[in-house]
Amino acid sequence: MKLRPYQQTCVATLLEKFRDHTRLLAVLPTGAGKTIILAALAHRLQPLKTLVIAHREELIQQAVDKIRQATGLVAEVEKAGARASLSAPVVVASVQTLAREARRGRWPRDQFGMVVIDEAHHALAESYQAVLGHFHDHAKILGVTATPDRGDKRSLGEYFCEVGFEIGLHELIKAGFLCRIAVKTVPLPIDLSAVRTVAGDLSDADLGAAIEPYLQKIVAELKTAIGDRKTLVFLPLIRTSQMFVDLCRAAGFTAEHIDGQSQDRAAILARYAAGEFQILANSLLLTEGFDDPSVACVVCLRPTKIRAMYSQIIGRGTRIHPQKQNLLVLDFLWHTERHALVRPAHLVASSPAEADTITAILEAAAKEFGTAGGADSDGRDLLALVADAKAERENELVKQLDQNARRRSQLLDPVEFALSLHEVDLAEWEPTMRWHDQAASAKQLSVLQNLGFDPNAVRSRGHASILLDRVFMRRNLKLATPKQLAWLRRKNHPHPETASFTEAKAFLSAHFTR
Repeated sequence: MKLRPYQQTCVATLLEKFRDHTRLLAVLPTGAGKTIILAALAHRLQPLKTLVIAHREELIQQAVDKIRQATGLVAEVEKAGARASLSAPVVVASVQTLAREARRGRWPRDQFGMVVIDEAHHALAESYQAVLGHFHDHAKILGVTATPDRGDKRSLGEYFCEVGFEIGLHELIKAGFLCRIAVKTVPLPIDLSAVRTVAGDLSDADLGAAIEPYLQKIVAELKTAIGDRKTLVFLPLIRTSQMFVDLCRAAGFTAEHIDGQSQDRAAILARYAAGEFQILANSLLLTEGFDDPSVACVVCLRPTKIRAMYSQIIGRGTRIHPQKQNLLVLDFLWHTERHALVRPAHLVASSPAEADTITAILEAAAKEFGTAGGADSDGRDLLALVADAKAERENELVKQLDQNARRRSQLLDPVEFALSLHEVDLAEWEPTMRWHDQAASAKQLSVLQNLGFDPNAVRSRGHASILLDRVFMRRNLKLATPKQLAWLRRKNHPHPETASFTEAKAFLSAHFTR
């Protein structure tokens, strides 16, 4: 199977970084082909053997199938009654099985050259740590996940050494590998004030009780919101999902419910894939291991505090398909002061503040138009909203920079460097891995000062590292130096971030000659 360009880069970068680190994270959104990447890594690492750890039956079989399709390697399964052989080049195992000491004890500690944790946001759980503790002194550990924001990365940084590769949802959308997302906030306030928190997330039972009184109104809103889009709906309880389907059918929709006990589950999914009905409702059954690229609308009626869960829900519809222009995500005016919920903006925003700004814009539009079929019925493009929010943040940073005394000095503030590149995220960089908080080394500070940076503005070893990475990447591409960038920006060059070293030199020479 031919890898996409970013997949090729991911494999090469991880192999390179494994020379210096034993525990890496790879961050790619749902639909980016994480299983294809780990299959390619396993193939490149031959004759070393690879262990892939997953937590759901669908993910295990999906991994086995994709590894064979992508590389020809025959993976064997270690789960319940299935036992993989010690000679298998790749073993795909259930974490529940290997968490049992007797079961993982049959595997020598040096059996595998690489251990992969699928859905790595689970890696800190006790069951995963028991398995990893058995192998990690001899194997490279790779955690693959679609979901970590800064807070999640900081947590995962307690175990992983570095983010070995990362590509965002917005980058893959822009490149055409995933479809664009339009968000529509439905002007229906749903009161969640009485919902409790259980085990870190909202109680399913309380959510069911809170949402069921609104189901009739929700279905009425769908009549004007989704058109003929193929729609996937997530609800908190099986009972709630069944009630929702009954109301959809009464309203004239073709709709079905599916759950883990559905006797004809495969047949329902096949008919849905064939387009025989429009709406498929479930109670979190289809968050992982379900791929139907023709899904053109996702309705999340199971609000959550957990970004991983929300990302998986929306990710069911982000794959491209010739019959859809974009994915419509319907969001509701959840009324709660007790809970910080994950919203569509969190999928692409680089900070909570940016997500709050985008969410406020969407909610204001919902209240203004007053109906899901109003002037804003097609939703707002999520990437366009992010661009607007980033422009606002950049303007604020420029104001702060202009008030900074370093702005008039001969040394370059890292914030000014980031703004010259229009990289707001670099300007607002925060530590995530454990080593990021350590003091910058004398060598790092010396190199940065020679490059024109103010060493007093470098906050830590991680901050110094990302600045140096960006400078050397630009040097390899023969782009303008940090000092040139600063002067290009000050002298109003139209595109300082893309100017070459030679172009910058000519522009500044002409300016100062004048």
